[in-house]
Amino acid sequence: MAETHTAMHAGPRPRLRWIVLGGACVFGVILVAGTMTRIHERHRLHATNVAARVPSVNIVHPGGQAVDTLVLPGILQAWYSAPVYARTSGYLRQWYVDIGQKVEAGQLLAEIDTPDVDLQLAGARAALGTRTAQRDLAQITSRRWDRLNAQNAVSQQETDERRGNLAASEATRHEAAAEVERLETLSAFKRIIAPFAGVVTSRATDIGALIVAGTAASQPLFTVSDVTRLRLYVRVPQAYAARMHEGFVAHFTVPDYRNRQFDARLLHSSDAVDSQSGTMLVQFVYDNGENLLKPGAYAQIAFTFHGPGPQAPPTVRIPASSLLFRRDGTTVAVVDGHDHVRIQPVAILIDFGTELEVTGLTQQDRIITNPPDDIDNGDPVKPREGRHGA
Repeated sequence: MAETHTAMHAGPRPRLRWIVLGGACVFGVILVAGTMTRIHERHRLHATNVAARVPSVNIVHPGGQAVDTLVLPGILQAWYSAPVYARTSGYLRQWYVDIGQKVEAGQLLAEIDTPDVDLQLAGARAALGTRTAQRDLAQITSRRWDRLNAQNAVSQQETDERRGNLAASEATRHEAAAEVERLETLSAFKRIIAPFAGVVTSRATDIGALIVAGTAASQPLFTVSDVTRLRLYVRVPQAYAARMHEGFVAHFTVPDYRNRQFDARLLHSSDAVDSQSGTMLVQFVYDNGENLLKPGAYAQIAFTFHGPGPQAPPTVRIPASSLLFRRDGTTVAVVDGHDHVRIQPVAILIDFGTELEVTGLTQQDRIITNPPDDIDNGDPVKPREGRHGA
């Protein structure tokens, strides 16, 4: 009986032990699995938090140097333009040409009636006749006294006096002759003539008008312009001054020929930058053989440039929104191959508004558009590719 009772008690104990051990193992597995799950979730949450702290940025590649076109206003001027003034006073007798008429060099434009000058000239000629007669008499007298002096008939003093009278008479005659020449020249100004071949572009007088010469209020009677060639003046910004060279060709348009383009060749430049406007005055020449364009007209000149100019560093175009203004100067934020930030200094050459032409970058660089103000060297970023072309 005792053995049976011992066997009965020995049988259930191993089974219970295994049940307890199995439960402990299951609990341990569940505990380990839960712990691993929590650790994984914690690491994932940490990675998510770390990733959330890395900002996402939009990046673009700088655009290459494209064809640069600059449009500026200009003024057309005649090759020669001469205001014709009166050199003598009087009343306009007649004019022979009007605005728009072509004239030749030396052609008569108008005549002025100058009765006072005519009378002065007549008086001067009469005075010249008197001085000539006095000179002739003094000359005869001087010769006679020279012969008498040779015969010791008169004194040397009297002979010298006659010679002095002759010299004085000769001088007064020269003075009278000069006055006649002056008045004849003044009288010749009654005829207003064209200084060169061209077109009459203004007439500011009429028959019977009072002509007053030599006053500050005088205005030109006519303006004659040579329009076979035209000068085109334009002020070029300093950034483009180095690109202006002899023979450079620019295209321009005028309002009266909107659908037509004209070509002008650079003739001269002032080689000086105006300190007030920061521009350089440039002169182009246009062959106006067809007589289409008019002096004084407004024109729009289009300059086309290829490349950055002589001895200039390579340039690229970037969005204006990519600039950073720091204490060290103008910079941009560039993303390197490891997605970290590098602050790169740049130099602005030309401001096109939304775009800038700068030096210090290459087309392979990745620049950040609209970078945050607190971005700094070495900051990690998550770049998103954008597009930029120039």
